[in-house]
Amino acid sequence: MKQHLGLFLKGVAMGAANVIPGVSGGTIALITGIYEELITSIKSFDLTAIRLLAGFRIKEFAAHVNLGFLFTLFFGIAVSILSLARLFEYLLAYQEVLIMAFFFGLILASVYFVGKTVDMWSAGALVAFLIGTGVAVGIALVTPATENAAFWYVFICGIAAICSMILPGLSGSFVLIIMGNYLLVLGGINRFDMGILVPLGLGCVFGMIAFSQVLAWVFKHYRDITIALMTGFILGSLTIIWPWKAETYLLDAAGNPVLKDSGEQIINGYVWLLPDWGMMETWLAIGLMLIGGLALWGIERGAAKKPA
Repeated sequence: MKQHLGLFLKGVAMGAANVIPGVSGGTIALITGIYEELITSIKSFDLTAIRLLAGFRIKEFAAHVNLGFLFTLFFGIAVSILSLARLFEYLLAYQEVLIMAFFFGLILASVYFVGKTVDMWSAGALVAFLIGTGVAVGIALVTPATENAAFWYVFICGIAAICSMILPGLSGSFVLIIMGNYLLVLGGINRFDMGILVPLGLGCVFGMIAFSQVLAWVFKHYRDITIALMTGFILGSLTIIWPWKAETYLLDAAGNPVLKDSGEQIINGYVWLLPDWGMMETWLAIGLMLIGGLALWGIERGAAKKPA
């Protein structure tokens, strides 16, 4: 029971991470020691699993895909996303600097905790680390697309978001921002809008099963290089969640802001700023960065303890 509760809480942490732009649930899975089991379990949804399910051999199917593990973990993720989406929507609107500061500290600490799991930092691992860092920084500089609620596009967003969620250091939420559909998806979750949730869910299922096959093979044959690449992704993602940044907006030829159908301005990119050391908010943010780092240290310490 205690083991299932711990797994559920790890799912809650992954779900919370996935709602925040710049934070990856895969990072939490890697830090808490369940990443390889997660990828292997998802990969088990293969032809053998289909045959077992089609033959109503439910017990064998459950054992083959590690169903108990997946159900407990994804139940925690679902509970977290459904319960925290509205809260984080509010916090991102009214306390963005503070919530981003907390996750900046958490992710900064995770660079160390993930990186130390590399058995040997060879030249190949160092190159992979630099490539991962460069890719993540490059993603941060991409101009976000405009919102698109078409079924096929939301389906593709689901594929991209779930692949990013599985890959530590790449945030599914930020990928949705780049694709222009972050607020659309967040609002769809809050309103239980099936027109958004159905294509998104189908894309997530398809992307998760397909991508896990590739990732499991790479992880098995090139473990150190893969983790080094992921560590680079995590380091580069700090660019995305730097708390002090200003949004820039898309303008038309006349210099007027381009608006969505809802009347909101369309984000075109970000300008990174230095903190104002004379403001109390800055010092609160620094404190939350430290708390974020300590929180990850606590998660890592808890994950390192073997269940009784």
